[in-house]
Amino acid sequence: MSYKVWKSDDEWRSLLDPTEYAILREAATERAWTGELLDEKRSGTYSCRACSAELFTAETKFDSHCGWPSFYAPKDGDAVELIEDRSHGMVRTEVRCANCGSHLGHIFDDAPQTPTGDRFCMNSVSLTFDAAE
Repeated sequence: MSYKVWKSDDEWRSLLDPTEYAILREAATERAWTGELLDEKRSGTYSCRACSAELFTAETKFDSHCGWPSFYAPKDGDAVELIEDRSHGMVRTEVRCANCGSHLGHIFDDAPQTPTGDRFCMNSVSLTFDAAE
């Protein structure tokens, strides 16, 4: 896929710290229950840490008890890209920023308590939060 924001690996490395680079550009995962946005409860918008594209709103965030921030829908239908992920001996669906291709986390269809039934399980490191005024 062609992304609106494209940078070389060297450019990404100069913009992101080593942990951010590992998660956003190499699809690593932060440890459960450690992310700074896990317990964020304020109203606002969650954006891609790499390119600042708006991805999720606080209104769709819910406590899934999985150890990572979870949302039941992206802000806009085309804000994220879904890709089949067959790593680690399983089949999952990876969630990437549709603007720059950065890895955000995975989506699971195991949230019947939400309007969509989906759980977008995101790495806090992949996101920034802007509180509503």
